[in-house]
Amino acid sequence: MNNTTWPDDIFRALMDLDVIQVGYVPDAGHTKLIQTCIADNRVRAIPLTSEEEGIGLLAGAWLGGQRGALLMQGSGIGNIVNMLCMARACRLPLLMVATMRGQWGEMNPWQVPMGQTAEETLKLQDVTVYSVDRPEDVGEAVIAAGRIAFNGPAMAAVLISQRIIGSKDFK
Repeated sequence: MNNTTWPDDIFRALMDLDVIQVGYVPDAGHTKLIQTCIADNRVRAIPLTSEEEGIGLLAGAWLGGQRGALLMQGSGIGNIVNMLCMARACRLPLLMVATMRGQWGEMNPWQVPMGQTAEETLKLQDVTVYSVDRPEDVGEAVIAAGRIAFNGPAMAAVLISQRIIGSKDFK
């Protein structure tokens, strides 16, 4: 990992955006951020069995007067395409933060197809996408995406490059 402060930057951005609920699918790239969310009493951190559950969670949060965010690995983008249709049709705000796989130095060929098409897939569903390649830009990108999502309301995603999170090595 090139810079270990970016998870803290994301957490601060979520707090600045008044995010109360954070749905997540366990992910090594988001481990520090997930642990921070779980430890903070201001946040309701909710583990999910699939990324698409997060869309329903965030819809319910918004309808209940709260803001939420979905944390996932980039491969989970393929799992949410049908549920994005609901968020789009209902004009629900949706803030997503994905740690990418299938990019820089990927050793698992199963991760490559979604890693190479995630941004295009989201854009085809009218999601505003912020791809971040530098750790110092992550927090700012989450703020920008959150403003788009919650003020729209609209759908926005921050894709954290594999160059930031690092590539796995299973030697």
